[in-house]
Amino acid sequence: MPNADEIRAGRRPAVSPEDLEAEARAVLSPTAYDYYAGGAEDEVTLVANRKAFERWRFRYRVLAGGAEPDLSVEIFGKRISLPVLLAPTAVHGLAHVDGELATARAAARAGTTFCLSTLASRTIEDVAAAAPAGARWFQLYIYRDRGVTGELVDRAAAAGYQAIELTADFPVAGRRDRDMRNAFALPDGVTYANLAGGARTTVDVQPGESGLAKYVAGLLDPTIGWSDLEWLVERSPVPVLVKGVVRGDDAEHCISHGAAGLVVSNHGGRQLDSSIASIDALPEVVEAAGSRVPVLIDGGVRRGTDVLKAICLGATAVQVGRPYLWALAVDGEHGVLGLIEQLRDELTVGMALLGASSLADLNRDLLSRWE
Repeated sequence: MPNADEIRAGRRPAVSPEDLEAEARAVLSPTAYDYYAGGAEDEVTLVANRKAFERWRFRYRVLAGGAEPDLSVEIFGKRISLPVLLAPTAVHGLAHVDGELATARAAARAGTTFCLSTLASRTIEDVAAAAPAGARWFQLYIYRDRGVTGELVDRAAAAGYQAIELTADFPVAGRRDRDMRNAFALPDGVTYANLAGGARTTVDVQPGESGLAKYVAGLLDPTIGWSDLEWLVERSPVPVLVKGVVRGDDAEHCISHGAAGLVVSNHGGRQLDSSIASIDALPEVVEAAGSRVPVLIDGGVRRGTDVLKAICLGATAVQVGRPYLWALAVDGEHGVLGLIEQLRDELTVGMALLGASSLADLNRDLLSRWE
């Protein structure tokens, strides 16, 4: 299999998400590529996340006299340099030997937030040490063993993580056909590093099975409800966001049970296939939340124009996932930093062409929906 240097040699630079994904696919093992790229079942939602962004079109202003735009945004008292956070994605060690250490360093250099997955291939503490000045959150699943869950919260808070992002749309793992065809399992040398000693991290995988699905079935609690959110909010010394919200009534319930923020998400199309696209769910959630808590979104975000559309529809910021995994696979920390800086440049150009000089200038009036 060619390495990243060989892939880049003699090629035109990757200037689009499609270019970057193609380079990453050439570097990654087929199993790792399918794990990152794939969605649930027929991947209807995976495709819909992108198509839904394409249906929103800009009604830009001219002669607006905009200056160099201010891209910064404040969330939970921490100002980051652009409204793009790195979403929680699992086992970066499949993409690059430095794994989440490289991702965290790139986010810190770019002045934005990295949300570390519970299912990371590097520990909470090692990631914090790799980028001690960086803004970082920790993504959490609720385990059957609440002791394991509480220990993860305590470790994250002690290591300086500024928020807990509870994934609520994962009571069971969605059926991911690609992983089942590949009998997905972690290769030698890659583990769920944060769970060693606290939970079993390997399972025997048979043909037609997914190791992740078997792991989830054995350890995560499929019965979590609103009382568990209340327990977590009470247990956590840092703000708790709920990720996986696509309905206004659920948004209201989350806030009334103590959530300090919401992430509109369908898990990147990896859970319930034929779910509503994230950007289509965003307006209802924003309306329900009002100005009480920040509302973020992930799922299908590829370009700066996607970020601008989300903010016009009321999002505080976006989380980007797969694109930075492709960048990590191709060029490690440098690749992730380059991806963030490309998004920053796309945002700067896009705002200038919209006639907006700050994020506060972005609103629904700048968008039209096309079917």
